[in-house]
Amino acid sequence: MLYTRIVPAVDDRYDTAVKKKLFFEQILQRVKAVPGVINATVSLSMPPLGGAGSYITIPGKTHTERWESMVDLCSEGYFQTLGLQLLRGRLLSETDVDSARHVAVVNQVFARAYFASEEPLGQKIKFDVFDELPETPHNAYFEVVGVVTDFRNRGLVEPPAREAFLPHSITGFGHRVILAKAAVDANALRASVQREIWAVDSNAAVADSRSVKDLLAEEAYTQPQFGLITIGAFAGIGLALVLIGIFSVMAYTVALQTHEIGVRMALGAQRGNVLKMVLGKGLRLISAGILIGVLASLGLTRFLEGQLSGVSATDPLTFFAVVTLFLAVGLLASLLPARRAAGIDPLFALRYE
Repeated sequence: MLYTRIVPAVDDRYDTAVKKKLFFEQILQRVKAVPGVINATVSLSMPPLGGAGSYITIPGKTHTERWESMVDLCSEGYFQTLGLQLLRGRLLSETDVDSARHVAVVNQVFARAYFASEEPLGQKIKFDVFDELPETPHNAYFEVVGVVTDFRNRGLVEPPAREAFLPHSITGFGHRVILAKAAVDANALRASVQREIWAVDSNAAVADSRSVKDLLAEEAYTQPQFGLITIGAFAGIGLALVLIGIFSVMAYTVALQTHEIGVRMALGAQRGNVLKMVLGKGLRLISAGILIGVLASLGLTRFLEGQLSGVSATDPLTFFAVVTLFLAVGLLASLLPARRAAGIDPLFALRYE
């Protein structure tokens, strides 16, 4: 997906909703004809990073708190470009956009939150923010004509928010974004898309143009990556302390049992038996520590749920991997003291105090 935010030349050529609609229609037709572009649409926002919001009014419904929703202004190809499926009703049509009809498509979470078991189709919604902005329809009610599937519309961590999609032609207010779904690397299309924009108006400013991958890398992944590096560094320090701690405890235990080991070996115990004995003690120590750690982790997972994306706070594969890692590290730390114990000279051990 390629995002291209366009700022038309600031003059009277695009000072009305109709003129701005015609301007972006020309751009859209040319962008769709670029080789490698599957579909394209006009939008006000840059999903999945969120967009504009508004308090809403629904006639006949009483509530104590103020109701709100995200609002996107788009063309009829928005849903096909983003791969959203229609659940009921219909999508925005070319006629809706051409005539700037006061119709809206809402997502599933919107329909569920505000209409519950009622039929959402045919319901009227007023977006209060339009009454406060210039060149927007004031005191206007939009009819719900369709419901689409939810998608991440306010970042990669937060759950889908309530959102309504309206024809972008209802107002000339604000900038617009061209979203192009590509069959090839989106960055390879950037120059071609910019040329088509400038072919319509050489004075139009391309304020931003990048692939969704680059957009997410810069806007959504930077903070989590920093957190991951920080947590990873502390986890590495913790793992090193575990290694040092187990090694120290086992070395001290072997030192205390040097005389006992010497007696065992003098009575015929083999080095393998001594090795197994020391490793067995180390394994019991490690197992007790892992059990306590797992139980404590399960108790603290509720503090991590809001910080994780794409994985459960109690993901069994993650817990298994961590347990396996600590078990391996613990046995490694126990191995050197065990080998030293197995290599003790019985005569020296018997004289050891």
